Amino acid sequence: MQVENKQVCALGVWDSTIPGIVFDEYGISNYARIQQNLMSDFPRGDKGKKDWSVLVTKVKEAGKNRRYDCIIGVSGGTDSSYLLHIAHEYGLRPLAVNLDNGWNSDIAVKNIKKVTAALNIDLETYVIDYEEIKDILKAYMRAGLPWIDNPTDQAIHSILYRKAIEEKIGFILIGTDFRSEGKQPSEWTYGDSKQLKYIVKRFGTTRIKTYPVVSFPKMAYYNYLRKIKVILPFNYINYKKNEAQEFLKKQYGWEYYGEHHHENIFTKWAIGHWMYTKFGMDKRIITYSSQILSGEMTREDVLTKISIPPYDIAGAERDTLYIIKKLGFRQEEFDTIWKDTNKTIFDYPSYYQTIVKYSRFLSPLIKYIFKNKPKFFYELEGKAKH
Repeated sequence: MQVENKQVCALGVWDSTIPGIVFDEYGISNYARIQQNLMSDFPRGDKGKKDWSVLVTKVKEAGKNRRYDCIIGVSGGTDSSYLLHIAHEYGLRPLAVNLDNGWNSDIAVKNIKKVTAALNIDLETYVIDYEEIKDILKAYMRAGLPWIDNPTDQAIHSILYRKAIEEKIGFILIGTDFRSEGKQPSEWTYGDSKQLKYIVKRFGTTRIKTYPVVSFPKMAYYNYLRKIKVILPFNYINYKKNEAQEFLKKQYGWEYYGEHHHENIFTKWAIGHWMYTKFGMDKRIITYSSQILSGEMTREDVLTKISIPPYDIAGAERDTLYIIKKLGFRQEEFDTIWKDTNKTIFDYPSYYQTIVKYSRFLSPLIKYIFKNKPKFFYELEGKAKH
């Protein structure tokens, strides 16, 4: 993916391929400011340790006399694997929950089993009906959207909330780290239950029967009335992904799988080939830029890395053939889909426009319900200022 005459942020590698990006007189982008605002609102060091300690105490007190005091969603990747270690280190009693959508790599599955077994943490795996997830993923591809793995994101959140209700657990711990991941543009990755149901109805061949989906009203119900709270521990503790990977290898025999989200084969292909080649969207410029600001990578190293495509030609061809076969596409249909006009989130019904329109009023309400302002609202504020 090459874009001529693109402007690149002076602090990171956010560039003019990102929707809604603007640069000030110093060449600093609004996305860099979004990242700085997140880092300011969630400081590490002594303040972060204190905030994390308070949260740990709350989790333990709420979970007294129960088998588990929290739930951790696990994928076999760096973040969730290390989060299991952190939870155990602080004396928490998590239930590990994994979503199996039929695309987890063998390395990811082994990593989950290694870490949970070593820490004596119970693991529950929710297996999605593969024919159903297959039809949903194919529908998203036919719809021509960039982030075709959004249905998996929605399913993961749904399963974590459902399991929390079932086990009467008040806290969900998630291994998301904005310092190493950044905030992806919503135009690239947004999705919700309204969008999913519309796309499946229009482009799918079967109805949604068992697929786990959670709507915004349902999430508000879980968080406000059922008082289930989502905690992001890496907002507070001194976490560095590279160091965590080396620790996991030595401590648990954990194995590395490649770039961010490459523990899932479909996700890897969706990011590294579908989005990159078909749409010209390189998610690495977001994740690497955030790591530059957090001191984990240098700008020079990042510029070198993103000059090389995420897939080599042979790897892209191999994995594309695997995707076509596993999804049950005819080659002719896939070729047509690939050549079809790309669509955006604005081409299909969703809650996005409503949220943006009423964001000024929704932001304080959502912060009250969820306790932490979602990164989505940092993005909206960062764009509104320009």
